Amino acid sequence: MSSSLEDHEFPSVSNHTKNDATNLKGIMTFINSDAACRAPTQEILKILQTDAKLGLNENDIQLRQKFYGHNDFDVDDDEPIWLKYLGQFKEPMILLLLASALISLILKQYDDAISITVAIIIVVTVAFIQENRAEKEIEALKKLVPPKCTCIREGKSHLIYARDLVPGDLCILDIGDRVPADLRLTEANDISIDESSFTGETKPSVKTIEPLVCGSRLTSIGDRKNVAFMGTHVLNGNAKGIVICTGENSEFGKVFQLMQQQEAPKTPLQKSMDTLGKQLSFYSLSIIGFIVIVGWLQGRHLLEMFTIGVSLAVAAIPEGLPIVVTVTLALGVQRMAKREAIIKKLPIVETLGCVTVVCSDKTGTLTKNEMTVTNILTSDGQVAEVTGSGYNSDGDVICGTQRITYDSHPSISKIVEVGAVCNNAEIINFQLRGQPTEGALLAVAMK
Repeated sequence: MSSSLEDHEFPSVSNHTKNDATNLKGIMTFINSDAACRAPTQEILKILQTDAKLGLNENDIQLRQKFYGHNDFDVDDDEPIWLKYLGQFKEPMILLLLASALISLILKQYDDAISITVAIIIVVTVAFIQENRAEKEIEALKKLVPPKCTCIREGKSHLIYARDLVPGDLCILDIGDRVPADLRLTEANDISIDESSFTGETKPSVKTIEPLVCGSRLTSIGDRKNVAFMGTHVLNGNAKGIVICTGENSEFGKVFQLMQQQEAPKTPLQKSMDTLGKQLSFYSLSIIGFIVIVGWLQGRHLLEMFTIGVSLAVAAIPEGLPIVVTVTLALGVQRMAKREAIIKKLPIVETLGCVTVVCSDKTGTLTKNEMTVTNILTSDGQVAEVTGSGYNSDGDVICGTQRITYDSHPSISKIVEVGAVCNNAEIINFQLRGQPTEGALLAVAMK
């Protein structure tokens, strides 16, 4: 989209009936955050046919939901369970074992055919059960706490599911909220947002409502100071904003789409098993060919020599190997489960064992983005040690060997009191709403 928004033509959706809704498809569109950050607030409101005070009305919402769908991400439709089971047979080693079982059956070597088939069923079933169980656990986690947001519709404030938002909705942001969609801010009161998930910067981004003046060059996400992005957290202040992009059209959605397009590389174990399967196939065919040629040169019957060659080739295939590997990996998955880690695919366990170097973002990944007061030093020279961590009352404030109460050490109590009173953060059910530094001051006051 160009930097100018004048060419956009948005109909007043509320003037259309449901029968006319299909005629509007292709006319309505999203305003990406790069274009929205350059435009004045009034221009955004005009294009999205919404109101900065009242929000959308019910007719607008219903029709826009037909155009834009839900504010979530489309994932691949669930495969039928039988198709997922058959998908386990794609591995080269499994295909080789299937071929061996079929050949054994043709040669009337029923014992070999049955043993190989049982081995295949065990391997495939164990892998299928584990993956299916992991998928259900992940899906349950997603549904555990569906995100909600505060939205103004027809002039009234509503607490709704974030997935029901549409472009043009008017949202309210407060301390501790997760931004539910890409918003062009219309009001901003000392609001700062943690955008480290996009920019990697731990310093909060201070927001404004003024349009950016940046010419025709593409702005970076960190430069778009009048846009709040889906998935980021409000650390301070409050604001109102108009939804400009939802779902996969948001900046977060673009990252999601890139992740969906990436194919997971094969693990070292899968590569090794693939190589082994190809080598066994090559050697088996070579043995069959060699024996058939030697027998033909000796004047023997070709069918007899072919049968002998196939029997030797089948005997050379280690049908027990996939069972040993699968059971070993399954045990690894169970051990990881006890440590509250969900492993979706069995070979991932082996990959974790091969890791020698981990490159990771620090904030929120290796660290919890929490702060804790550990020591207090007053102007009269008193020093206190603070025990415990997290945003709770666990721990004590100790001076020497004595636990401090409010009246026992006035200078220490006063500095803690000032830190708690001059504070914009809140701790609700041990969850911080606000900046980590202010949360640490509240936590020490609770002790």
